[in-house]
Amino acid sequence: MDFQLNEEQRMLHDLVERFVTGELLPLESTVLAREANGDGSELTDGELAPLYARCRELGLWGLDVPEEIGGANLDAVSLVAVNEALKKTVVPFTFPPDSPNLHMLMATVNDEQRARYLAPYARGETTSAIAISEPGAGSDPAGMITRAVKDGGDWVINGRKIWVSRIRDADFSIVMAVTDPNKGSRGGITAFLIDKGTPGFEVARQIPMLAGHRTYEVVFEDCRVPQSKVLGEVGQGFAPMQKRLTVRRLQMGAWCVGLATRALDMLVEHATQRSTFGAPLSERQSIQWWIADAATKIHACRLMAFDAAAKQDQGEDVRTEASMLKVYGAEMATEIIDHAMQAFGAMGMAKEMPLQLMAQQVRLMRIYEGPSEVHRWVIARRLIRDATG
Repeated sequence: MDFQLNEEQRMLHDLVERFVTGELLPLESTVLAREANGDGSELTDGELAPLYARCRELGLWGLDVPEEIGGANLDAVSLVAVNEALKKTVVPFTFPPDSPNLHMLMATVNDEQRARYLAPYARGETTSAIAISEPGAGSDPAGMITRAVKDGGDWVINGRKIWVSRIRDADFSIVMAVTDPNKGSRGGITAFLIDKGTPGFEVARQIPMLAGHRTYEVVFEDCRVPQSKVLGEVGQGFAPMQKRLTVRRLQMGAWCVGLATRALDMLVEHATQRSTFGAPLSERQSIQWWIADAATKIHACRLMAFDAAAKQDQGEDVRTEASMLKVYGAEMATEIIDHAMQAFGAMGMAKEMPLQLMAQQVRLMRIYEGPSEVHRWVIARRLIRDATG
C-alpha cells in the first residue's frame, strides 16, 4: 500500500497549511488571551465570517460533500492530510460543514430530508449538533434511556442528553432515543431530526470544559416530532451513529498528528536556542531522546491514519482501526506535548503559550468519542471474537 500523497493531495495539503499560516495563526494570541480570561476559546461570528469567506474563495468548503450537492467529494486519505495540517494551531476551526454529522445524514436521509436538511447543511447555510450521551450513559450509547414513544403520526420524546457541543445555536440536532427498550442497540435505537425551537426541547445549562470548550445539557419533555423527522429507519439508528463516530475518530487521529508535530517543532527550536548549565538543551540526552521518540511516534501515527483512511476509501469496515488510531493518537500527542512543556520549563506552563491549550485539547480527545479504556476493551473484544469464531 502506497502511503505517499499524490500531487493533487500534496497541493491540497500545502493550501491548507498556507491557510493555517495566513488566516488562523494570526488569531492564536487572541484565542489564548480569551481562554486565559475564562471567556472560552471559540471564535466569534465576526472572526468566523472572513474565515468562511476565505474558505469559499480557496475552495476549502464542503470538502467531503458529494459533487451533486456542490462539494469536492474528497477521499478519506485526502481528508487525513487536510486535518493534520489544520490542527497545527490551537485556533478551533474546521472546514464547514462538520464531517461526522454530514456523513450520518448522507447515509440516512430520504428525499425530503435531503432537500430540507442535507443540502442546506452541505452548502453551509445551517449548523447541526448531535445528542447521544446521557447523564447515566456517557461512554455506553447502548445504555441510553431517553425514550421516543409513537403517538398517532408523531413521536413524543422524553429524557436528557449531556455533553452536547453546539446544540444551543444549532439550526437542527440529531437526537438518539430508544424506541424499543427490549431490543436496545440491536434494533431499538432511532435517530430523530429536531429543529431549533421545537416545543419540549430545552437547553438546560451550559457546561464549561477544558480548552475553553463548552458543552450543554438538554432536556426533552413531551417533545413532539412528526414521523417525517425520523432519520433513517425506526430502530436502526445505532449503525449510522457508529459510522459518524468512525469518521470523527479518523479526523481526531489526524488532528493529533498535527498537534504533536507543532509541539515537536517548538521543542526542536527551543532546544537549539536555550542553554542550561553552560550547554544547549539540544545536547542533553533526555531532550534528544524526546525528539527522536516524538518523530518516530508521529510517523507511526500518520501511517496508522493513512492506513485506516485508505481502507475506508476501499469500502472496508475500519471501526477497529479507528479505535486504535484514536487511542494511540491521543496518548501519543499527550506525551509529546507534555515533553515540550517540560523542556520550556515555566514558560511551558504560561497561558500565553499555545502548549498548555494544546495539552487541554488533547486531554479532551482521550474522553470524547469514546474514552481510551472503552476503545481498548472494544479492540480486544473484537480480536478475541475473531480468534474464537
